[in-house]
Amino acid sequence: MQTNFTLAQLADPDTKVSEKILRTCVHCGFCTATCPTYVLLGDELDSPRGRIYLIKDMLESGKAATEEVVTHVDRCLSCLSCMTTCPSGVDYMHLVDHARAHIEKTYTRPAADRFVRRMLAAILPYPSRFRAASLAAILGKPFAPLLRRVPPLSRFAAMLELAPASLPRSSSVNRRQVFPAEGGRRKGRVALLRGCAQSVLDPGINEAAIRLLTRKGIEVVIAEGEGCCGALTHHMGRTADSHAFARNNVDAWTKVIDSGGLDAILVTTSGCGTTVKDYGFILRTDGTYAAKAARVSALAKDITEYLEQLDLGAPKRMDRPTVAYHAACSLQHGQQVKFAPKALLAKAGFKVSDVAEGHLCCGSAGTYNMLQPAIARQLRDRKVANIEATGAEIVVAGNIGCLTQIGKGTEKPVLHTVELLDWAYGGPIPRALSSYVLSR
Repeated sequence: MQTNFTLAQLADPDTKVSEKILRTCVHCGFCTATCPTYVLLGDELDSPRGRIYLIKDMLESGKAATEEVVTHVDRCLSCLSCMTTCPSGVDYMHLVDHARAHIEKTYTRPAADRFVRRMLAAILPYPSRFRAASLAAILGKPFAPLLRRVPPLSRFAAMLELAPASLPRSSSVNRRQVFPAEGGRRKGRVALLRGCAQSVLDPGINEAAIRLLTRKGIEVVIAEGEGCCGALTHHMGRTADSHAFARNNVDAWTKVIDSGGLDAILVTTSGCGTTVKDYGFILRTDGTYAAKAARVSALAKDITEYLEQLDLGAPKRMDRPTVAYHAACSLQHGQQVKFAPKALLAKAGFKVSDVAEGHLCCGSAGTYNMLQPAIARQLRDRKVANIEATGAEIVVAGNIGCLTQIGKGTEKPVLHTVELLDWAYGGPIPRALSSYVLSR
């Protein structure tokens, strides 16, 4: 694609990167076939290729974002399926991130939209605030159908509908500490990201990861001061907020690295993992943090990438149900981790069923299911129909957003990959599976 940026524009490091990305695109249109919004809506401007044209015009003009640009960029899930499909290697992720930051700086959203976005940014990354808001949402759930009938309030209805029926108790793993390797011999040392939303909605995921790792001789560190990865605010274009979260985590993990070393920084929420792996790029122009961020990114791994390197031994459980594996977009497209989760489940003795249209997003996408509830609901229903068609007994995924989204559309137990692996190798029955196991 030919571009016409001025030298002054190219002096900006973000614009310089975007210009190179734009030049990579050859307009082939392969991305349209795998883009969820284009598949649903059939609008060229709701495809990656269409959005690229809009972003190019917006950035080249140097003007404020228009309502048209904002509408179609907001509809992008950042599922990154287009990047998996693209034969030219267009780095759409960083291009749309730049576009969102430009929108945030130059476009004045309607008051209701601004309020919702500020509220999400002020609550979701902070576990204590998120827990309080979730408890309030549980009480408000009966009002969701009423709110959905009022278009300006439909986003609040979506938030209430996504709220769990109840919250698990706060977990002891959600504080700074070290979990020693069992057996007296340490074979490795890792840090584990606690996360924000996941630590409230399902702390059992990290509990399972810690049990499984320590049983296999791995010391697990929960770093002091570590918090939200910044993904939620990053995808809303709130650059200052997301960079602050990134710097905070880089500092926290750097202290652990310098005080004893780390084999890896493990993440059990793939949406967070994609962002942590990108810290080196995000902070590339920060003279103080660039090198440290690159070191952190190089150590970051999804939990399944690390587990695949370990000898987990023989599984302990014989009653292993069939599994429908949902590949989270942030894992299969964002991190290109496609085979490790299924290989681990198969090695543990589970029969793993692939889900049709597995490349398409479930509609969660961070805050997307709250900001674009109508599209998110369509994608969820399509995903659930494909899951149900497998005939599998349970659903497994590697991202808390996907687990929450899919869980609202199916009666099947929905749980994290590491919970199932922990159970198979001697851990307790996952909470989501307890009633299922008792009924067999």
